Amino acid sequence: MPGMNIREANDTIIADLKSKDLLLSHGKINHRYGHCWRCKTAIIYLATEQWFLDVSQMKDEMLNAIDNDVTWHPEWAGSARFRDWVADARDWCISRQRYWGIPVPIWTCVDCKERAVIGTKQELITKAQLTGDIELHRPYVDEIEFKCDCGGRMVRTKDVFDVWFDSAVASFATLGFPGKTEKFEEMWPADFITEGHDQTRGWFYSQLGASVAAFGKTPYKSVLMHGFTMDKDGKKMSKSLGNVVAPDEVIEKYGADVLRAYSLASSAPWDDLKFVWEDVATINRNVNILWNVYKFPLPYMVLDKFNPAEHPAESLIENMREEDKWILSRLQSAVSEVTAAMDEKMLHKAVRSLFNFILEDLSRWYIQLIRPRTWTEATDPDKLAVYATLYETYVTLSKLIAPFMPYLAETMYQNLVRNIDENAPISVHMNDWPAVKEIFVNSELEEHMKIVRNVVEASSNARQKVGRKLRWPISEIVVVPTDENVSAALTHLRDVLLEQTNSKDIKVLAVGEKWKFRCSNDAESESSRPDI
Repeated sequence: MPGMNIREANDTIIADLKSKDLLLSHGKINHRYGHCWRCKTAIIYLATEQWFLDVSQMKDEMLNAIDNDVTWHPEWAGSARFRDWVADARDWCISRQRYWGIPVPIWTCVDCKERAVIGTKQELITKAQLTGDIELHRPYVDEIEFKCDCGGRMVRTKDVFDVWFDSAVASFATLGFPGKTEKFEEMWPADFITEGHDQTRGWFYSQLGASVAAFGKTPYKSVLMHGFTMDKDGKKMSKSLGNVVAPDEVIEKYGADVLRAYSLASSAPWDDLKFVWEDVATINRNVNILWNVYKFPLPYMVLDKFNPAEHPAESLIENMREEDKWILSRLQSAVSEVTAAMDEKMLHKAVRSLFNFILEDLSRWYIQLIRPRTWTEATDPDKLAVYATLYETYVTLSKLIAPFMPYLAETMYQNLVRNIDENAPISVHMNDWPAVKEIFVNSELEEHMKIVRNVVEASSNARQKVGRKLRWPISEIVVVPTDENVSAALTHLRDVLLEQTNSKDIKVLAVGEKWKFRCSNDAESESSRPDI
């Protein structure tokens, strides 16, 4: 019956078929069905005429581009997920019957049905014999007509493009192409794009299809596919479920840098992130440690009127202790590790490498080693070496953390660099990415310090077993090395080892030598044997 809702007509249609003995069977089936995401109303599907892009004609080119012209992060995002989607792709419906959108630039003759595809605004102006500028959106463009070769009227189809077609041409349309070509020739295709894993069916696909159709090549050279943020149980955040954590809520409590660092460090970019407040608090503590480490020497530097321009770290290497040279070498290793991780789009590894350097090397080791040296006379070369080392470390660190903790990085940079040199780039984010300074690289020293730290840890464990606190000195530590490199390390960094173990002597046996020892209550005769 005319005017009846399609859902209400079901029973009427069934009754009509039954009365005519045309009904084979009827019943209800539970299945997935499209609904409006706003009002939840069930969608009515209608068969209509549409414009399609013939994907089958260019599918092989698209697959070849995926395999050979694009670097995927992770690799399986392209070789498996995206490739499978393109291989099974059907023709793409690019038209919609809506008011808003980019008008489909096709005019059809009302008489002979001949079609004309208009490529530019100027071409339309010329064909329609217009003067001045024209508006290309509806309803104005619908009013433009021109003569067909047969003498009939050419009128525009009332369809607009699918919004995904807008995004499909974004890579070159945003550069002004085809009206302008300079930026297009310089910047296209893009070096890198990133989006969520749902875009293997969306933006990654639409861009590839449009670019292969227009230019026969991919619009991007590398792709990073990222995951989504879920609740702590791995469920999708939804207002209806009440499990949404708003970014503003996290920022209000911990700050934007902590949220950013947490999001990047918690999982690989392409994995979904389970949001856990306790883990955010851990990252907040790590960031606070960095802030406290950064602030520690500043009052002393100001009091002593330290000028980094007069005392650059490169010029004070001869005055540096081994621990100074070590932290500068570890800094270069951190630069190398973070750079390599960034190049491979392993953002989680980049942030973790940074925190490892900040917490383990800088805060828990180097600062503990050099703290007493900041209390000496201002002109002491040993103290200047510490200042120069810390300044070099902090300035480089401000640039390294800039992509991950931009506000903290800017604060450090403005105080350390711009506060002294007004000719320096006005922001940390306008500096070149740090490069490894070979003058500071000392891989042997790094390995030796790693060994010494293991000995210190083993010594601490031995102290705990006999109930001897660190503030109580011991007469001797005996080490049975596993190889000659251990012996060399303990000889090289003997002073560091003595200080950090609070021991009066270190005895290093030959590799493999057996050692018998006796524990007593006499502090002067007690020995311990860390196994290294």
